[in-house]
Amino acid sequence: MHRTPEGVTSGRIVEVEAYIGEDDPACHAAPGPTRRNRPLYGPPGFSYVYLNYGMHHLTNVVTEAEGSPAAVLLRALEPLEGLGLMRARRTRAGAAVTDLDLCRGPGNLSRALGIDLTQNGRDLEGEELFLEDAGGVVGEIAWSTRIGIRVGADRPWRCFVRASAAVSGGRARG
Repeated sequence: MHRTPEGVTSGRIVEVEAYIGEDDPACHAAPGPTRRNRPLYGPPGFSYVYLNYGMHHLTNVVTEAEGSPAAVLLRALEPLEGLGLMRARRTRAGAAVTDLDLCRGPGNLSRALGIDLTQNGRDLEGEELFLEDAGGVVGEIAWSTRIGIRVGADRPWRCFVRASAAVSGGRARG
């Protein structure tokens, strides 16, 4: 959930990918600690937001103990709250965006929720940007190799809700 002066936006996480440690060539920790990847080395439960290809903010959740760099990339959400605000953030040149497309794909997810570099390193138990267990039935979970990367793509570290129409990558892969 992201609470901003514009309003609240939230969704159910339906797709993630793991990036684990300096031995994972696709993880930003592969070259070792840098100013950019500093949140990866911090305590778990904090955000790691970065700019991808100079245009898309991608949102991750740091998952391991301090000093052990690892995070889960949020790839897709089923929108729950603030759909009008999400649509306003996503709509360009009058193009319509369906509800299920609002947060499909990690760049779209961050744009719809209003997440940018100012949320990098935030405690995800805070008042502005946070995760919560809202309960509910998740559905069947499937695993596949990661998608959209060139190195380390063979690792089966992508997890998604098989029946969710909001999943960004192919469901047949899992």
